[in-house]
Amino acid sequence: MAPILPQFSERSMWIINHLRLVALQCRSAARVDLDQACALLLADPADARMRHAETLMRGFRQAVTKRPVFFRPGTDELSFDEAWLCRLFEAIERTDDDSFRFLIQSRVPRWTQQNLAFLIRSISEEFHKF
Repeated sequence: MAPILPQFSERSMWIINHLRLVALQCRSAARVDLDQACALLLADPADARMRHAETLMRGFRQAVTKRPVFFRPGTDELSFDEAWLCRLFEAIERTDDDSFRFLIQSRVPRWTQQNLAFLIRSISEEFHKF
């Protein structure tokens, strides 16, 4: 499958580059169960702020069922997984809940949709602060 060239906002690309860095750091870390990880993040929100991206990267494979592809930070091209996340971040930015729900429901099993949506919205919210 050919890589996807960026056609997204600078903000979305900034978030993807951050997630790429986190993915590199998490490569040797154990995968996490998204239900348990999100429950822990909700139980201690003060400590959770910087862990949303790590939790997403460690549990992403569980949510999408196939091994996700993330390129090295700074790469101009986007993988399918990165482009899909960009579309989600941009739907949040536009407050387009219908598109956000469609994207989640089209790819993520029903039992983990809420957790993945929580993590993506949390990451997007954190990047509004910068």
